[in-house]
Amino acid sequence: MPEGDTVFLAAKRLRTALAGKTLTHTDFRVPRYATLDLRGEPVESVGSYGKHLFFRTPDLSIHTHLKMEGAWRVYTPGQRWTKPGFTARLILATADTEAVGFSLGLVEVLPRTDEHTATDHLGPDLLGPNWDADEALRRLRAHPDQPIGLALLDQRNLAGIGNIYRSEICFLRKVHPATPIAHIDALPALVHEAHRVLTRAAHHPPWRALAYGRQHRPCPRCATNLVVHLLPDPTEPTRTDRGIYFCPACQPASPL
Repeated sequence: MPEGDTVFLAAKRLRTALAGKTLTHTDFRVPRYATLDLRGEPVESVGSYGKHLFFRTPDLSIHTHLKMEGAWRVYTPGQRWTKPGFTARLILATADTEAVGFSLGLVEVLPRTDEHTATDHLGPDLLGPNWDADEALRRLRAHPDQPIGLALLDQRNLAGIGNIYRSEICFLRKVHPATPIAHIDALPALVHEAHRVLTRAAHHPPWRALAYGRQHRPCPRCATNLVVHLLPDPTEPTRTDRGIYFCPACQPASPL
């Protein structure tokens, strides 16, 4: 699943392509909005919150989420698409630009005044202008028995972290991913690390992984082979994609 930095950078590209321009063609390839036509509407802004992306006209907010497979691509009119046409879910075009959302997991159109309802349930946006570390800490500490490796994925705690960066954050702080939140003495430092990592990835890409995807390769710190373990989420017992990468020597399991 794309992570917060990917969505942040997509918003940046789409803002450059669309903001301040007038829509000349729209095509919502989802049943609920199949007849919606926003031709003539100006695009006032494009922004992100965590993994959520918003295109704003004066009265409406087009809310999309990439989920597992989604992607946005920007083309010039008539340029051949680089993904199959049948996977396009939303097309937003101006006189000189065509933005296409492929395999989007969510497309909805909200009144601008109701945009907040799409993000009210989320924790602070790690890449947002109003990032609130204290609120993120409060939300994490409200679940003291939850393993940190699961808590970092929970967008209700802090918004923007996916499987890649939860591995990286735990590795950098030398915290075993199964450690309950209550057993992490330096939790503020870990939250600061999360903000630093996502900010670095978004503003100075690409992020070069230290742990993620490097199982059986030597740890950059101690040369012990890195491992990947599943970290099952009891709230989603059918999920099997919770593999998290760590160093068994640098990130020893916490004695409970």
